[in-house]
Amino acid sequence: MNPLGLNDPTLFVQQAYVGGRWTDASGGQTLDVDNPYSGAIIGSVPDCGRDDTSDAIAAADLAFRNWRARPAAERAALLERWHALIIDNAPDLARVMTAEQGKPLAEAEGEVRYGASFVKWFAEEARRISGFTVPAPTADRRIMMMKEAVGVTAAITPWNFPNAMITRKAAPALAAGCTIVVKPSELTPFSALALAVLAERAGFPKGVISVVTGRPEAIGAMLTESATVRKISFTGSTRVGAMLMQQSSATLKRLSLELGGNAPFIVFDDADIDLAVNGVIASKFRNAGQTCVCANRILVQDGIYDRFAERLIEAVARLRVGDGFAADSTIGPLINAAAVAKVRVHVNDALEKGGTLLTPAEADKGGGRIVSPVIVGNATTAMLLANEETFGPVAPLFRFHAESEAIHIANATPYGLAAYFYTRDLNRSWRVAEQLEFGMVGLNTGSISMEVAPFGGVKQSGTGREGGTLGIEEYLEIKSFHIAGLDAVY
Repeated sequence: MNPLGLNDPTLFVQQAYVGGRWTDASGGQTLDVDNPYSGAIIGSVPDCGRDDTSDAIAAADLAFRNWRARPAAERAALLERWHALIIDNAPDLARVMTAEQGKPLAEAEGEVRYGASFVKWFAEEARRISGFTVPAPTADRRIMMMKEAVGVTAAITPWNFPNAMITRKAAPALAAGCTIVVKPSELTPFSALALAVLAERAGFPKGVISVVTGRPEAIGAMLTESATVRKISFTGSTRVGAMLMQQSSATLKRLSLELGGNAPFIVFDDADIDLAVNGVIASKFRNAGQTCVCANRILVQDGIYDRFAERLIEAVARLRVGDGFAADSTIGPLINAAAVAKVRVHVNDALEKGGTLLTPAEADKGGGRIVSPVIVGNATTAMLLANEETFGPVAPLFRFHAESEAIHIANATPYGLAAYFYTRDLNRSWRVAEQLEFGMVGLNTGSISMEVAPFGGVKQSGTGREGGTLGIEEYLEIKSFHIAGLDAVY
């Protein structure tokens, strides 16, 4: 059987991966996974619970002793092997992702390659973990700062980027000498399991990587309660992130939390309009708007508002919405009916509060989970879409007059993940960048996610950074090593 048309059908696995074994849930329960476009069931995975998660944690703990002791070069070599296998199998991994998540095939393959870039980056960073010395207060003493792996870690990953959100967490953990238990979204587990197949082929020892599939309640509770798990990395909503922080408080775990966003996208009068429109298309409509860093509020200075709106309408008209496997699709379905309902609520609320629909309303397709791109004009801060993540292909246009007004609107949110602005004024570039209260800011670009730069937010968008040189530090502890009783030489 090869329902997804893979070159290598063995990448489609319907079992969890615990301690180097492919296994079913201990209670025999399963969860069906469907295709968001057609609604058809593509397979099922074990609905693991506390006992299965406990087994994965125990296996990770057992493997940690040996894994952390391996030379960094050996860990790096295994990561390099994993990276090569991911690249070699990118077309198949993309097909798995499109089947379970819905994004267009080309976009899915782009994510696979983006995800692989983290494995490559942290393979190289593994060789660069180094401590330092501190001048001692007395001549008979030396003080060294040693960096050591945190221990057993866990990754709880979302459905919107089912490949890259795993590699962005697992690669630095493994490079640092940690072991990891991955809990993928129950909506998109097959991408995680395919990565586990390739990790096994790469030669990672048993227990170093486990993938526990199923609903989040029992698995998450076990991960947070366990004193063996020393760190959790989570990408998802602020509500769940706060809950994980609370549940982890008893064991004082380290946490990396990449949470909700409400990204402003500011276009000043002196901006290159075509560049800004392209930035909106890249930021707002990628993954059907289902990204935490996508432009949620598009603020356009009144001097170019009408011209910008016209160009954006033209660009959006060129987008093609449909099945992710269709060659001409540029936007796929939303993940489920709840996501569609939220988009409808936001659009209807905006129209009731004076917004105008600048794009033609189109009938839903694809089993009701396809939503055509929407541009809402005359948006105001009183609307729901100004205060909540829409997580769909809705672009609201806010008009502003003065720079200070744009900064105020942009910062008037409890979230602080990503922000974007467009200007050709060098002075304004520095002025605005320094005033925006966000962990990541893009100037004249709608793309800020890459393996070489740290990714993360401030305020209620979370804590910690992934990627870049800081990414591996999240998985390392500092140990002060004091050596005394040495001969003093003057």
